Amino acid sequence: MHTNAIRKLKPLAQTRFLNLYDAEYENKKGMTKHWMIASRKDYDTLSTQYFHKGEEKTDAVVIAALHKESNKLVLIKQFRLPLNDYIYELPAGLIDPNETPETTLGRELKEETGLELVSLVKAQDKLYLSAGMTDESVCLMYCICTGEVSIDYLEADEDIEPFLVSREDAEKLLQSGEKLDIKTYLLLQSFVKLGSALFTE
Repeated sequence: MHTNAIRKLKPLAQTRFLNLYDAEYENKKGMTKHWMIASRKDYDTLSTQYFHKGEEKTDAVVIAALHKESNKLVLIKQFRLPLNDYIYELPAGLIDPNETPETTLGRELKEETGLELVSLVKAQDKLYLSAGMTDESVCLMYCICTGEVSIDYLEADEDIEPFLVSREDAEKLLQSGEKLDIKTYLLLQSFVKLGSALFTE
């Protein structure tokens, strides 16, 4: 049986945060085909991963945070250029070269929401966001946080409003028709059903 496999990888565009590649592969019938791949990884890293069994490193963290004092879920509303609109999301961020997912968690939580990390409850590594388009993987991290939401730590290009939602607020948001990131949609559903029990081992 013939299995699909990438034979060649050609860089099409290389930027600081995102790269575009043309992947030549053979399908199960032995036909040569092409697929466009968006990746956070540079050419050397991705080609080593594909052709030489290099380590696949996680690109980013996604933060599912419960606010300790209020027992509410932490969300952000962020302007996203590909949508040319605002969308409800979970706090998230890329893992810098000198960081672990744990250090990224604390840094991004503070930057995007102003909140302080209290404890990491659980984490699931190597989850994929849109595998038909990109190899981007994330570590989904459930945590407890404290403090007051703030926009004082945002970077210049970030247009983010952080806020806290109760189970009732979460249910209303699910029914609102607002733009929702799929990770956020699924977490909101779980939070409505389970509440803070979602943030236990």
